[in-house]
Amino acid sequence: MEKNQVVATVGNKQITQDYIQKVLSTLDPQRAMQFYSEEGKKKLVEELVNQELFYLDALTKELDQSPSFLSEIEAMKENLLKQYAINQLLKDITVSEDEVQAYYSEHKEKFVAPESVRASHILVDEEAQANEIISDINNGLSFEEAAQKHSKCPSNAKGGDLGSFTRGKMVPEFEEAAFALAVDEVSQPVKTQFGYHIIKVSEKNPSEITPFEGVKDQLTQQLVSMKQQEVYYSKVEELKTQYPVEVNI
Repeated sequence: MEKNQVVATVGNKQITQDYIQKVLSTLDPQRAMQFYSEEGKKKLVEELVNQELFYLDALTKELDQSPSFLSEIEAMKENLLKQYAINQLLKDITVSEDEVQAYYSEHKEKFVAPESVRASHILVDEEAQANEIISDINNGLSFEEAAQKHSKCPSNAKGGDLGSFTRGKMVPEFEEAAFALAVDEVSQPVKTQFGYHIIKVSEKNPSEITPFEGVKDQLTQQLVSMKQQEVYYSKVEELKTQYPVEVNI
């Protein structure tokens, strides 16, 4: 369908395919989806026609000249102008890569990735059962197979894999045991409020500083935001010397 194809006419107003696309682009993507079918497009065109009818009726009744409407227009203009002025002040603010690198070098303590482990577990209700499973593992049963067969945790479907986690993410007893294990070591039964866990660690990642490239984009945005805030409040203080301000709260 061509962009300029006219799909409806109301008075002298032509509703084109291009106009419909512009309307759709202003909608939330999930809401817009309902208008992409043929039936949805018909409903959207019908609603746009309805709105044009109300617009023409408002002009006929000269509602655009009513004091309340003009007052609303002025309020909207004022708010738009405020935001436009702020956007104009801040739109060209950037930071160089050298500035970002310098900040990173001076604040490396902020970019420390905490120690983490990747662990799997088998959760059962009784310590005796946990010990039997450990014996089976020591005799050749794979940990993953044992988890699928015996664990009551939903992670059993993944062989007990819990993924990677840092300190403070698990209950204390589990965390202490997991971080104390060596890679591929299987724990003795660990009791928590959930039952008895058999834990196996597959990865250990020591605490380390995240490389610059790993934080560069996020840090750039952060520094731009900081600089914008600084410029904003500096401008506010300058404007306070030009215009009278009185605060009574």
